Amino acid sequence: MDGMISKPKVQEGVWLWLLKVLFGLVIAVLIAVHFIVNHLVASGGLLTYQDVINYYKNPGVTAMEIAFLIFVVSHALMGTRSIILDLNPSEKILKFINWGMLILGSAAIIYGIWLVQVIAANR
Repeated sequence: MDGMISKPKVQEGVWLWLLKVLFGLVIAVLIAVHFIVNHLVASGGLLTYQDVINYYKNPGVTAMEIAFLIFVVSHALMGTRSIILDLNPSEKILKFINWGMLILGSAAIIYGIWLVQVIAANR
């Protein structure tokens, strides 16, 4: 279009992209461990409610599940942000989106950690 100057598209940045890829790889490893424990090691291929409670009492398992939660939430929000960047939002809207995702992600992670601790403390 003659005479129209478009603003440059905001890019994701190489470090954020690499972090997203790394998180995806970590998620693949953690999901494999999660499936093995929950479906191959468990008798009948399924954990009972009491099995889950006992499983979460192991501090290593609790740490793994919390790490899984953090990596999945972070990876999902970084991916969603990448999709939004394709829409070429204004700087003001992008700043709002960044803060919104930070707040949403933090709330989801805090709630998830609390929930894991409640399950682990169940007697």
